[in-house]
Amino acid sequence: MNTINVSQTLSVSNHRVFSSDLNEHDTVFGGKILATIDDNSSIPASRVARIETVTASVDQVNFILPFKLQDSMCTESYVSGVGTRSIEVFTKIIGEHLKTGERFLGLTCFSSFVVVERGIELPQVVPDTDEYKFVCQGYEQRQAERMKKLQQQRDFNSNISLDFPWTK
Repeated sequence: MNTINVSQTLSVSNHRVFSSDLNEHDTVFGGKILATIDDNSSIPASRVARIETVTASVDQVNFILPFKLQDSMCTESYVSGVGTRSIEVFTKIIGEHLKTGERFLGLTCFSSFVVVERGIELPQVVPDTDEYKFVCQGYEQRQAERMKKLQQQRDFNSNISLDFPWTK
């Protein structure tokens, strides 16, 4: 079985917060942050799969502290677990108050990607730092919870009408 070090999947991007990024609370708009997560986390998934992947879910988005004008946002994403066709990616966004240099944890989340092709053998990830070991150790439990939620979502979806609402 092939392996890849977690550090080889790391994707890092930086963004300075401008007024155009802000919502009515003078903090970065959540939708912009979600787009940043999806963009940055797709890179580690592709580094593991080396074939087309698609976002399956964005789970456990934890907005911890807000990002404000004149902050920077450093987004770090890396693979935290690999299944048969799925790839879990952990993302954290570290904020920095650029005037003081104070750094803070602003967000954490997990995303899941799936490979489009079947019959592909994905490499297993080898955590090679203390943080990576800590995050990766919970993969099996998170995956089991994700599968349970997926079945619940399928059951839920089967009861949702697709009829045009104006024809009732």
